[in-house]
Amino acid sequence: MTQPRLLRSARIAAAGLAVGAMLLTGCAATVNKSAGTDAGANANAFLTIPREDMSTFDRNFNPFAPTVNPMVQQAIYEPLLVFNPAKGNTVPWLGASWDAAKDGKSVTVTLRDGVKWSDGQPFVADDVAYTFQLQKKLKGGFEYLDSVTPAGTDKVTFTFNKPWSPALYEIGQLPILPKHIWSSIADPAKDTNANPVGTGPYTQVDSFQSQSFVLKKNPNYWQPDKQKIAGIKMLAMSGNDAANLASVNGDVDWSTQFIPNIEKTFIAKDKDHRHFWFPPTGAMINWQLNTSKAPFNDATVRKALSMAVDRDQVTKIGMSGYATPADCTGLSGNYASWKNADVANNCTWTKLNVDEANKMLDGAGYPKGADGKRTLKDGKPFEFKISVGASSSDWLSVANVISQNLQAIGVTAKVDSPDWASVVSGYEQGTFDTGIVWSANEPSPFKYFSSTMGTSTVKPVGAKATENYHRFGDPKADDLLQQFAAAGDEAAQKQIANQLQAEYNAVAPTVPLFSGPEWGDYTDVHFTGWPTQDNPYATLSDRSPTTVLVLTTLEPRK
Repeated sequence: MTQPRLLRSARIAAAGLAVGAMLLTGCAATVNKSAGTDAGANANAFLTIPREDMSTFDRNFNPFAPTVNPMVQQAIYEPLLVFNPAKGNTVPWLGASWDAAKDGKSVTVTLRDGVKWSDGQPFVADDVAYTFQLQKKLKGGFEYLDSVTPAGTDKVTFTFNKPWSPALYEIGQLPILPKHIWSSIADPAKDTNANPVGTGPYTQVDSFQSQSFVLKKNPNYWQPDKQKIAGIKMLAMSGNDAANLASVNGDVDWSTQFIPNIEKTFIAKDKDHRHFWFPPTGAMINWQLNTSKAPFNDATVRKALSMAVDRDQVTKIGMSGYATPADCTGLSGNYASWKNADVANNCTWTKLNVDEANKMLDGAGYPKGADGKRTLKDGKPFEFKISVGASSSDWLSVANVISQNLQAIGVTAKVDSPDWASVVSGYEQGTFDTGIVWSANEPSPFKYFSSTMGTSTVKPVGAKATENYHRFGDPKADDLLQQFAAAGDEAAQKQIANQLQAEYNAVAPTVPLFSGPEWGDYTDVHFTGWPTQDNPYATLSDRSPTTVLVLTTLEPRK
């Protein structure tokens, strides 16, 4: 499963099965093979990518839409800066430089000179200010942001209502929109933005169909020498299996969905040209228990359920050995340098211990009956659902492993797998029981802990949540988060992060399962210049902020 960041609701419908059927019958062999392998053909080839979580596309390139089309936030609109977790560096993008005030209450960004929108209009500071105004109006967030003030055409100052050290990365990664276009749209939340105007390298929508579309070159791109590929072709797929078949058949150049046994199923078919790289810098994948419901509001129950989970089975069976089991710090491989060794080396509730899990549930008042099954305090069966989108074969396997593990402690968990849109709706509204859920994966762990323990991120059941689906808040964590935000240097932040990890370990707000790898595989038959472990200039995910770095580095094979 590729993390559906920003609620990538998968609309898995029957129409998507047509793609899989075409691949099975060979009818889709012209998808990318028509590009050929000679230099002339490659120069005109489109970089072809499947989307396993979208069975059909609508011509909607609105970044505020509930379901955002592929490449809207990677190829059409660009941010001020790009953080690369694979290398741990920050790349200036639309923002050429920035200066943070010593009191931590403002950041001034100097914009890159000579940038134009794809319609030829200049990119200016007013565009940045307007984007944040629109974002706060339509989506909320950025509560710490008091004002965004342009200074001339090339500088913009972000002023905060309190010291907020994580702000640079949060404001820096929001894709910027053209004010001269969006200010004249009557309903920005609902407009389809069918012909987008952006600063990105590939903005021109071409040959749009429900099963595929093409983005061609931005004619006014600020880095024309880096637009070496002719364009991008996106294919709608009905889940991992259909996308994997396209990859195995050589019908696509790049994919980022889960492929089981990739060495045998994908690499072995063309070892000279097929490659993969799964850096352990993805988000922590959590089993989130809805704490608005009993018994998940009991930390003892959360820890006992966690201790019943065999994470070795989860990662080996569910994730084909590609993932690393989680520990009780809650932090993924992206935060290796932030981990509190004292906490990590003394974990209990993230290690398999069925006997202790049974004792904890017995002591907490959840007895086993003669049939070996537990009941809740009201006498009802101790059973619940684990929600996962139907298209995610890897996470479904994970959920099934957990379900089987829980039998050993007398708990019944049923795997519920409708389409991702239904699953995400349950997460957002707080009606779900439990689910396999992605998490924040920003440059520092602040956002992770804020979205797992911060009371400011807790929404009441029935109110739409975009984070903290499990609805857990901890006042002690709030205090530490405030200290972290006010800290001016990383050394001080790490000391506070150590305390946040200790608190996470104490209260178990979520059940961390494994550090998600950043999936990525490709064939270099048509294009070269891919990021690798030896050259980690970006991750290999086609839907991360670093995607634009890949798009502006690849070139046709000569």
